[in-house]
Amino acid sequence: MNIENIESFVYINHYGSFNKTAEALFLSQPSVTARIQTLERELGCRLFDRVGKQVVLTEAGRKFLPYAQEMLKTLQKGRQHIRNTEKLPQEFRIGSTISVSNYLIPELLPRLHDHCSDIHVKLTTGGTDEQVKRLLAGEVDVAFIRKMIHPSLRTVAFYEDPIHLYVRSDHSFAKAESVSAEELQDRKFVFFECGTLDWLRIHRAFEALSSPPNIAFHVDNSETAKKLILRGAGIGFLPAVCAREEVREGRLTPVRVRELTEFTLQTSLVTLLQNESSMITELASIFEDLVHDRALDASPLTDSTALAK
Repeated sequence: MNIENIESFVYINHYGSFNKTAEALFLSQPSVTARIQTLERELGCRLFDRVGKQVVLTEAGRKFLPYAQEMLKTLQKGRQHIRNTEKLPQEFRIGSTISVSNYLIPELLPRLHDHCSDIHVKLTTGGTDEQVKRLLAGEVDVAFIRKMIHPSLRTVAFYEDPIHLYVRSDHSFAKAESVSAEELQDRKFVFFECGTLDWLRIHRAFEALSSPPNIAFHVDNSETAKKLILRGAGIGFLPAVCAREEVREGRLTPVRVRELTEFTLQTSLVTLLQNESSMITELASIFEDLVHDRALDASPLTDSTALAK
């Protein structure tokens, strides 16, 4: 059944005239008549009667009219949906850990939009395990998370963020070149635990002490830990990117612990193996530029082209 024939039928009922319908559809009157005749043959009934100069629906026509109108409405909705979809920018879905979302994403996204102004970015924040589930479910295109090994994922180590001990700048440790683990023994600690930043990684430095460090506050959010340190509630280990503004402003000071070798919090860019979007390579390149340009206290680990391989 031809939708154009149904369209003509609905128009004739609206205008009450074959001539006006022909004008509205930019057709000749014989073409409109032919359409209705074809439709009537397909339905096996007459749809219109002439009453003087007027064209009116037959009983069969009145019964068919709501179905014809519904078909045209459905077609119009489909056309509108396609047009709206064509007008929408491409959606690029990024997942990230809280730290990346708080400290790097606000600088990264404007740069990405400058390079690709026709995209719409959707950001989802959560832990590494949560982001992996979203990647596998196709809910995000790329994730900034800690290193992850999975047969369906491509993981590229991207940058390392050094972990330092931070104290408020009026703290007695702030003027020291370094401190010993023994000097930390009686100090209150704010401990931020996040994936690879685990207390076990620095525990060895305190094994020889008569008592373990006093962990007064154990939190899973770097912003909470930082604010507690700024309020003088304790001292603590933080990723450098988390504290760089406060260090620049002179409110926090990094302190070297002599017994500790430097360790870092690593961020990787993770995608599905089959995802070969050029947008991911573009994002990686912009992120690499950001690390260099902003002189973040971090080290890029890879060339962005590795994501395209």
